[in-house]
Amino acid sequence: MSAKDRTKAKTDRTKGHLKETLGRVTGNRRTQNEGHLQKVKGELHDAVAKARHAAERKHHHKGR
Repeated sequence: MSAKDRTKAKTDRTKGHLKETLGRVTGNRRTQNEGHLQKVKGELHDAVAKARHAAERKHHHKGR
């Protein structure tokens, strides 16, 4: 998992969490939902990057 991928995933999760919380506090369901979606997007991006990294490691070790 590259540093760039990790940074993007963490940024999306953090921004999403903040936006979701802001929406909840202000009673704005749209902002809350947008934040939730952004947070999930970051989590998914992170999971895909981790799976890709694990597959690359497995492939690399298989060749030995």
